[in-house]
Amino acid sequence: MQDSSPRAADILAQRLYEAGCRHAFGMPGGEVLTLVDALEKAGITFHLTKHENAAGFMAEAVHHRDGAPAILVATLGPGAMNGINVVANALQDRVPMIVLTGCVDADEALTYTHQVMDHARVYRSITKGTFMLTAKGADIIADKAVSLASQPRPGPVHIDVPISVADAPVTDVKRRRLVKPAAVAPEGDCVEKARRWVAQAERPIAIIGLDVLYDDSRNVVQAFLEHFGIPFVTTYKAKGVVPEDHPLCLGGAGLSPLADTHLVPLVEQADLVLCLGYDPIEMRPGWREIWDPEEKRVIDISAVPNDHYMHQAGLNLVADTGATLEAVAKGNPARATWPGGEPEQVRAALARAFPTDDVWGPAAVIAETRAVLPAETLATADSGAHRILLSQMWGCSEERGLIQSSALCTMGCALPMAIGLKLAEPTRPVISFSGDAGFLMVAGELSTVAEMGGNPIFLVFVDASLALIELKQRQRQMGNVGVDFDRHDFAAMGRAFGGNGHTVRTRAELRDALEAATKSDRFTVIAAEIDRGGYDGRI
Repeated sequence: MQDSSPRAADILAQRLYEAGCRHAFGMPGGEVLTLVDALEKAGITFHLTKHENAAGFMAEAVHHRDGAPAILVATLGPGAMNGINVVANALQDRVPMIVLTGCVDADEALTYTHQVMDHARVYRSITKGTFMLTAKGADIIADKAVSLASQPRPGPVHIDVPISVADAPVTDVKRRRLVKPAAVAPEGDCVEKARRWVAQAERPIAIIGLDVLYDDSRNVVQAFLEHFGIPFVTTYKAKGVVPEDHPLCLGGAGLSPLADTHLVPLVEQADLVLCLGYDPIEMRPGWREIWDPEEKRVIDISAVPNDHYMHQAGLNLVADTGATLEAVAKGNPARATWPGGEPEQVRAALARAFPTDDVWGPAAVIAETRAVLPAETLATADSGAHRILLSQMWGCSEERGLIQSSALCTMGCALPMAIGLKLAEPTRPVISFSGDAGFLMVAGELSTVAEMGGNPIFLVFVDASLALIELKQRQRQMGNVGVDFDRHDFAAMGRAFGGNGHTVRTRAELRDALEAATKSDRFTVIAAEIDRGGYDGRI
């Protein structure tokens, strides 16, 4: 008689379903077949990709739309190792992710060594935690993994699943669930000190980071900034948490030396800096210690202690952002700020620094695309020079309207992220922006999007060079080495995989291609041919 008890893999899958997960991505091997079967039976669709790294980015993109932990599935050995980059990215970019790998049983590993390696030892340095699933402990291990992945700051958690454990029937399951802690605000002298500093500030400025994406405080943050008239910048990951057309918004910051020439002096002029959910892991060295906490009042409100030493603060509040701001604002009257109008001047200077009226080149490609595509378009950005320009020019009216690898800055993320976004939001326009080198890393995933369906747009900046690295070579008066490659027919690649393909060299051609892509029922690759050196003076 067949045992009707759930398998350990079923218990794990059921907990992931409870967490809101509806999609998993990866490549199966014999060691994860039971896991894949359990996920499907629990109501979590498994999507076959062509590489585990791309699978993880698709999973991350889905997380940015549904809020559930991303799920990456990989078989033992090479499968588990292929996911290393995207898991490290999830750790640095604060993405809750459950990494499920198959492994042989411990007794089997004593004599059978083919593809066998210590997954946990490898993953330990790039995850928040790693577990070995057991049959009796399946429920509590699953809950620990989900809870740990979702707790501030979020990140990846690894679960190694032995073959026999996945199949083992489980009886007398004791459900254990770690209750989400309530939002907590600081009390006492520190709140009174923060209230006094805010009340006395004549030139306050705020830097908003990605913690705000996870504590549901966006509305309180916006109301606080408006009440006290505080101009703000965001990190790239937090773009749109307050709509970027807001009169107090000074745009994104992180990697652009050109933007920093305007933003950093304004921060230096401020008499109060409010770091709201700000995680400096996104910022370039130019933002390191740009203020002296002995001379400037700095309030740091964060989900966990910021012990990075990128900057110091005179007041560190480890608490919920929204609850803290409400406590600071209570009974605190509004007052006029920045009597010299410096933030408005910086806002105007940034608009001149990143003009939208170029005849052609990378800035023109971005400006034309933003003008043609609907306001509700979701975008992804790969790493490279184009990402810096895009992050300054692409206005976001909602959080996660533009997603990217912001901390690890890994290449090859934009295309699979766009596939994930389209899967999660099939009715919304989706576009990815890639450099030609980054696109080549993941071009095989065009077959994945062809199989999934949908009409995402993949825009490629084609200059046959690692433009950002080549620019740095020239700035350091080095020779041109290891950064150039041939120009390839990216539009033909799109057509070869069953989609549309266009090569464009003018704004009019780009406009026509974008309009055709939005009307198509298939994906489209648009290759925008630009000149070498097109980013000079632009980023």
